[in-house]
Formats: sequence, structure tokens, C-alpha cells
Amino acid sequence: MIKLEQINKTYMVGESPLRALRDISLRIESGEYLSIMGPSGSGKSTLLNMIGLLDRPDSGHYWFNQVATETLSEEQRASMRGENIGFIFQSFHLINRLTAFENVELPLMLAQQSIKQRRRAVAEVLDLVGLSERSSHKPNQLSGGQLQRVAIARAIVMRPRLLLADEPTGNLDSHSGGEVIEVLEKLNRDGITLIMVTHDQHLGDRARRHIRMVDGMIDSDKVVKESSDETA
Repeated sequence: MIKLEQINKTYMVGESPLRALRDISLRIESGEYLSIMGPSGSGKSTLLNMIGLLDRPDSGHYWFNQVATETLSEEQRASMRGENIGFIFQSFHLINRLTAFENVELPLMLAQQSIKQRRRAVAEVLDLVGLSERSSHKPNQLSGGQLQRVAIARAIVMRPRLLLADEPTGNLDSHSGGEVIEVLEKLNRDGITLIMVTHDQHLGDRARRHIRMVDGMIDSDKVVKESSDETA
């Protein structure tokens, strides 16, 4: 599904170059549950953005579903993102004046789906994340955990094959964070590929594959047979 080969990325910080990614080679199969861990500045989020087609490498090659992405135009990359990839961030990025239903509906409206299609799809994903009874609530009427579940529903309403989560529980208490992770893991069990960036070692250990980054490089890449919640 995903293949990166010798990916490099350098940013300029003032007048000084910062090598965010150094010769990253990585293969991720469909349906995997993968965590990316490491200290701040190690390149975790840059790698996630690269995989999510939000950024381009300075050199190297990236194939997504056997498509060489470096040859794609920005319009083609945006189309591929919209059809295949869902994003979840530490900040919820919801629109305060819209209800939970309306926030989740936005990607479908941008895709010009019919009202009937939108209503059915939104109802399904809100039920999936356990928020059917909160569909008419606005963000200021929801808890942090509920807000993140709305964000998850919005991320999956287009039925992506890949879900990218960057510190998805970073703004949540332990109880709410646990609820969010349970939703993400259920989606993975249903077949969605899940890649999660986290500083939380316990959270990262729940994944079935653990990548640790240091100074823009992959320091270790370990596959475990079962996630920790299955072996507990």
C-alpha cells in the first residue's frame, strides 16, 4: 500500500538547514496498525505529513497504492488524499458554529454528494463513534473526548483506506483518551490502516508495529504479533 524509498526532507530555520528526514525507507501494508514514536524534533510529524501527501520530499520516492506520487500535480495529490486518507490531529479543527452532524458532513458537501447520500453516511459514522445522540450539538456543548470522536467521524466519512492520527489523545484526559483509542482500534479491526504518532509510550505500545525515530532517521522498526490490549 505504502512504500517510501530514500526519502529526505530539509527545512530552513532562519538561515540554518534542518534535516527533518534522512534517507527514510519504509513499507506499510494494508490493514496495519503502526505507531511512530520518538523525542520532539525527531521527524515523526514530518514523516506522517509525507505519508499523507501534505508535504513533498526533497529527494527519494513514494508510492501510494503503486502510484509514484512525485509525478502527481497538486490537484492530483489533493484528489488522492480526499479519496484515500483521513486525518486526525491533536487539535480538533471543528467549526464552532456548526453542529456535530454538519461538521462531519463537510467533506461530503465538498465532494458534491447528494443530500440523501450525505445524511445516510453521516448518520452511519456518528453511530460508529457513539455520538448519534449528540449529532445536533455544537462543539461548545461537547466534551473533549466527544469533540475528538466528531473529528474521527469527519475523517472516516469518506471511507478512507488509511487513517493518520497525530497525537490524537494529546488534549484529552486518560478516560477520554482511552475511549478515542478504542474507536480508532475498532476502525483498524474493520480494515482501515492506522498510523499513529504519539509521545505516549503506553499508547504507542498498543500498536502491532512500533517505529522509533531519532534525528530524522528510523532508529528501530519492530513488529509484534498482537497489540497489547489483545494480550492483556
